[in-house]
Amino acid sequence: MKLAKPHIDIGLFTNQLDAMCAFWQQEVGLRFDHMLPLGGGVRQHRHELLGSVLKINHARDPLPGNGPSGYRELLIARDGLDAPRELVDPDGNRVRLVPPGSFGVSRIGLRLGVRDAAAHARFYRDAMGLAPLPGHDDAFLCGDSVLLLEHDPAAPSEATLEGAGYRYITVQVFKTDEAHQAVLAGGGREGRAPVTLGSTARISFVRDPDGNWIEISQRASITGSLEP
Repeated sequence: MKLAKPHIDIGLFTNQLDAMCAFWQQEVGLRFDHMLPLGGGVRQHRHELLGSVLKINHARDPLPGNGPSGYRELLIARDGLDAPRELVDPDGNRVRLVPPGSFGVSRIGLRLGVRDAAAHARFYRDAMGLAPLPGHDDAFLCGDSVLLLEHDPAAPSEATLEGAGYRYITVQVFKTDEAHQAVLAGGGREGRAPVTLGSTARISFVRDPDGNWIEISQRASITGSLEP
């Protein structure tokens, strides 16, 4: 997969906007960038995260009580730390600040609970086109972001996109349609077909073997064009 940005973005949903923004800005130290209306009573509060974006999607209406996704923990490299520091946000999302280089993380990493580690390794290698982290069979690089697979037979399966917590990751590409079809040809599943969102982005969703959601985004501010 040809990336237009060498970092993944992280999307979560919440009903607790003030508490969540206070935690991520004051406890974690992220900078608020801007708000993007998504429609349907959802507004995306975008925070800068070492080149990535943390998308705090605030839902006006109560979120459904759906179970969690397989996205378990966000790791953030932080200069000056001698040991990892574990945090939990107001919605229960796990965050770990780590010395740079821990778990292969130079900027951010995301830990996934997966039911079949081999199936997920094939998916990220063959369908997503990601390279393994050198020396690791259970970690993959998406640009300089690290996806860490953690085998768990009881990991969530077929999570919905709607619900509180970490729900999806975003990869920025030059052509959403081409990347979407490449993932499907490599054995991935379609979540949602490509659509154009005004003049902002052309996006689609694919799903990993456990049904976790991955957004493929062709963002005009990065690529300069939304042509399929």
